[in-house]
Amino acid sequence: MISERKPELDGERREVVIAVDRVPLEGTLVVPDEAKGVVLFAHGSGSSRHSPRNRYVAQILQSQRIGTLLFDLLTRQEESVDQYNAKLRFDIPFLARRLVGATRWIANDSNTRDLKIGYFGASTGAGAALVAAAELPRIVSAVVSRGGRPDLAGSALGLVRAPTLLIVGGEDGPVIAMNREALAQLKCLDKQLAIVPGATHLFEEPGTLEEAARLAAEWFSRHLMPALKAQGASSKSY
Repeated sequence: MISERKPELDGERREVVIAVDRVPLEGTLVVPDEAKGVVLFAHGSGSSRHSPRNRYVAQILQSQRIGTLLFDLLTRQEESVDQYNAKLRFDIPFLARRLVGATRWIANDSNTRDLKIGYFGASTGAGAALVAAAELPRIVSAVVSRGGRPDLAGSALGLVRAPTLLIVGGEDGPVIAMNREALAQLKCLDKQLAIVPGATHLFEEPGTLEEAARLAAEWFSRHLMPALKAQGASSKSY
C-alpha cells in the first residue's frame, strides 16, 4: 500500500485543461514556491494522472521544490476504447505528440515558462518521453524512466540529448535487459541505469518505490537546477 505524503510547501496547485491538436487533456499542475524546475509525467499503459505511484513520486519531487504536471495522455473516451483494444497505450508516436503539446503549454504558461523542464516516464510512457525529448532537445533538460520501456523509443534513442536516468527493479529481468540495450543506444553525455534491489515491475515491494522516487528527485534536482546556480555546480556523477 502506498501512503501519500501531505504537501509541506507553499505554492500553486491548480487543475488545468491542455488543448493538444484541439483535444482537451486534463491535468493537475503543482508549482512549489521557489521551484527549481517542473516535471511532466508520462504514465504507463492502462494508467492515468490518478496513478497512486506517480502521485507519490510527484509529492516527493514537490518536497524538493520541483513542480509537477500529472496529466492524462488520453481523453476519457479514448481510455474507454483503449481498455478493450490496448492500441493507443502502445502508440508511442501518438503519445509523444500529446506530451510535446503539453510541454509547449508548460513552456508558455506564465507560472512555469522560466523553469527548466523534465520528464518522468513509467512503463510505455517512458518510450513516449524519450521520443518527445528527442524532438525538443532545447526544451527538455532531464528524463527519468521508472520500470520503463525505453526500447519503444526506437531510433529516437540516439537523438536524445537530455541527461537520462533509467530506473529498473532488480527482479524485473526482461525489462532490465531492455533497459541495458537502450542505455547503450543513448548518446546523451550523462546517462545511468539504476537497479533497485528486490523490486518487481510495479515497485510494489516495501521501500522500493521510495528508493525510485529518491533517485528521481536527486536526478531532477541536479539537472533542473536554475542556470545561475548550475554554473558553479560540480559535474561529477553520483
